Amino acid sequence: MKVITGKDKGKSGVVLRALPREDKVIVEGVALYKRHMKGSAGKIGRIIEKSRPIHVSNVKNVSVEKAKSALDAPVKGKKVKK
Repeated sequence: MKVITGKDKGKSGVVLRALPREDKVIVEGVALYKRHMKGSAGKIGRIIEKSRPIHVSNVKNVSVEKAKSALDAPVKGKKVKK
């Protein structure tokens, strides 16, 4: 999936989870935020990065085959539209 609007516009990744009731998806590596975890008995505190859900209307499905064929088929410096 490729993000088409927002602060992460242009980034792409794999859909980790779909939330159909909320019309949202979680895309790997997009809409990250940091969560500070406090240490407890014998454990060390740390910072975790997580992905937030993005609304479905802000994401576009990108076909891997179409992207590969467009990159592999340049003809003498001309761009090929498919």
